[in-house]
Amino acid sequence: MASDEGLLRGRKIGFLGGGNMAEALIRGLVQGGAVGAEQIRASDLKGERLSFLRGRYGIETTEDNEALCQWADVLVIAVKPQIVDRILAPISSGLGRSDVVISVAAGVPIDAIEARLPEGARVIRSMPNTAAIALAGATAIAAGSHATSEDVEIARTLFQAVGRVVVLDESLLDAVTGLSGSGPAYVMVMIEALADGGVKVGLGRDAALLLAAQTVYGAAKLQLETGEHPGRLKDMVTSPGGTAIAGLHTLEAGGLRRTLIDAVEAASNRSAELGAQMAQKLRRT
Repeated sequence: MASDEGLLRGRKIGFLGGGNMAEALIRGLVQGGAVGAEQIRASDLKGERLSFLRGRYGIETTEDNEALCQWADVLVIAVKPQIVDRILAPISSGLGRSDVVISVAAGVPIDAIEARLPEGARVIRSMPNTAAIALAGATAIAAGSHATSEDVEIARTLFQAVGRVVVLDESLLDAVTGLSGSGPAYVMVMIEALADGGVKVGLGRDAALLLAAQTVYGAAKLQLETGEHPGRLKDMVTSPGGTAIAGLHTLEAGGLRRTLIDAVEAASNRSAELGAQMAQKLRRT
């Protein structure tokens, strides 16, 4: 990890937008020691948001996007997809050929971003999820046509500050959106349902919710740390004629496995539809 973090040594990281995802990355970078607060600046239209970020993390802030771009050599686009076009147009002249541009804007394709930046712009597109706020995110990154292998490693190191990272082709980011991007919502429903089950069999609401959430967290941590197949870990809990197999039988009868697969597929397809609409809109402007 130390060698990876060295990629950010001396880098000036600018966040175009100071919302939740930008704050998660700033928090992970500063508190994890990957960079110093003096290496980070953020811009936003909301003065109170900038005051919060400045006070909480000791970074410099500005309302001047162009000044931010001229200062930064790693620029993170952390604004809503709907305003990416309006934001990029006036700042493109402030970017240098050696600058790395990392987009967190969901559904905005790399070629649409590249078209609004100087020729040869080095763009990385990312798809993080909301668990980054708890420094336990899952992020996929994809390289643009001019991004170098070092640019990819810079982006990987940036997002490793808030969780785990995979590098994929851009064509797979809709699938990522359907799985890990939307996945926290599925898991929250599962946690809520498990807690409801606990209440049904006599547990108090607070105890049931804590036990349900910790169980999901612990099971995920067990799989990640052991690297074992989930089926093998499931079998470790499932003794002949026991309680777990009785519960699993009920889950299979209710179609939980198929429902989750269908949910990922439906969300992936919807992501592709929204991405196509966004791409068409950006290419018209």
